[in-house]
Amino acid sequence: MGYNIAIDGPAGAGKSTIARRVARELGYIYVDTGAMYRAMAVYFQEQGLTSEDLEHMKEICGGAEIVIRYENESQQVYLNGKNVTGRLREEAVGRFASVGSALPEVRAHLLELQRKLARDYDVVMDGRDIGTNILPHADVKIYLTASVRTRAERRFKELQEAGQACVLEEIEKDIQERDERDMTRETAPLKQAEDAVLIDSSEMTIEEVVQAILSVCK
Repeated sequence: MGYNIAIDGPAGAGKSTIARRVARELGYIYVDTGAMYRAMAVYFQEQGLTSEDLEHMKEICGGAEIVIRYENESQQVYLNGKNVTGRLREEAVGRFASVGSALPEVRAHLLELQRKLARDYDVVMDGRDIGTNILPHADVKIYLTASVRTRAERRFKELQEAGQACVLEEIEKDIQERDERDMTRETAPLKQAEDAVLIDSSEMTIEEVVQAILSVCK
């Protein structure tokens, strides 16, 4: 049984950045659940499906074997033995992943693959329902949050640096709406596990958050 660290929290709290850093510090595998949904989307595309073929997706999702490996210190995602890492950031794949992630059958199949990784390896996993649903027996559970304003400002800065036009107030409204959706959805809603340690990163640097999590692990 691997040592498992679960990091949950709302959109824009910096979970994936922090989870990657913690995994690197400890020499663990960072399980990027978003990348697994994207790999599933690649699988559907390769089967000739469109984003409207919901029933067909439910029927065939069990045929996708998705594994995350680290090679030369970078994450590589394999779909049925083939490296698909290069395709995961395609815009169409992202849209397809969003459709697939809403299907209970797809979530159930990926849940089993995620739990298998957690059984076989020492892992850090981040998401909305890791500590409450995917890894309820994780050794360490963190609920990482930040104020809506802070998260909006971080996203605004990211988009500006990428040269994209954006309005801070619109980003803030979008984050608020996303929080509401994540917290009220029927399947695995976002909430803090009873035994999770709350970390509010609003006034913290990335390094301070990483050190706080490592001290909880110790």
